Amino acid sequence: MKRNYIISVYRFCAEGFRNMTIGKTLWIIILIKLFIIFIVLRLIFFPNFLNSRFKTEEERSNYVLEQLTHQK
Repeated sequence: MKRNYIISVYRFCAEGFRNMTIGKTLWIIILIKLFIIFIVLRLIFFPNFLNSRFKTEEERSNYVLEQLTHQK
């Protein structure tokens, strides 16, 4: 019973995407925006801070521990 439900939902969605006209263009725009947000902006605004400042794993872990336990 549950398998038939899953198959019917899948067929419904697949048929809906096949018959889209404007929707396909909108999905392409959405995917391009997601790519920009998650890949490009991550590379620009979130560089790998620990790897660029510390050479060993021990230095990185000591820095993180210090930052977490430091009282301000």
